[in-house]
Amino acid sequence: MRAANGSAIDVLRDFRLSLQAGRLAALLGPSGCGKTTFLKCIAGLDTDYDGHIALPQAARLAFVFQEPRLLPWRTVEENIRLAAPDAGAKDIDQLLETLHLSGHRRHFPGELSLGLARRVSLARAFAVKPDLLLLDEPFVSLDATLAGEMRAELKSLLARQPVTALLVTHDVAEAAELADKVCLLSPRPAGIIAEFDIARPREHRSVADAADIAADIAARMAGPPSRA
Repeated sequence: MRAANGSAIDVLRDFRLSLQAGRLAALLGPSGCGKTTFLKCIAGLDTDYDGHIALPQAARLAFVFQEPRLLPWRTVEENIRLAAPDAGAKDIDQLLETLHLSGHRRHFPGELSLGLARRVSLARAFAVKPDLLLLDEPFVSLDATLAGEMRAELKSLLARQPVTALLVTHDVAEAAELADKVCLLSPRPAGIIAEFDIARPREHRSVADAADIAADIAARMAGPPSRA
């Protein structure tokens, strides 16, 4: 990759990752190691790299950014329909209900709290009915209670509409609650230093299960930094 001055930047190196259909993989790594850059490469938003990304033919892709990125002059429902013009009214209604947005469908982004705006960005992504869902710290800067509520809502959406997903997060507990697979990244230039599956399905994980998984992830992150 290249910086603004044209110099080459080694952001990712020997980075190989495969995703199993219908499962969610979480990327955990140091700030600035290249996690968001990797998502942008997948989405085609950053094309200045050496390597190959293979996506299913005609795959629909949805991206939930760190910021909601809503059009301020459009209502909640209009923002969703702009991304998914073919979405049925029943599907939109169900998404709004799941994400507690039914009473806000005619509100503009400037009338929403950050939590509500983030819910709209999730609704917009699922309305597309994507084959691949990219989530770049979707609950960042939310308080713990609200983030927990939104993780529960995301799990509900994933149970109803299974999708292959890639989640970037710094939150070990978030990965333990949501992921089917965890990938631990090295500092820049980022590579995968460890990856492992979580056997228990997320819908059957108790609070204690999630705590045990989080402890396992944390222990692996604290291990030797040598690459696997």
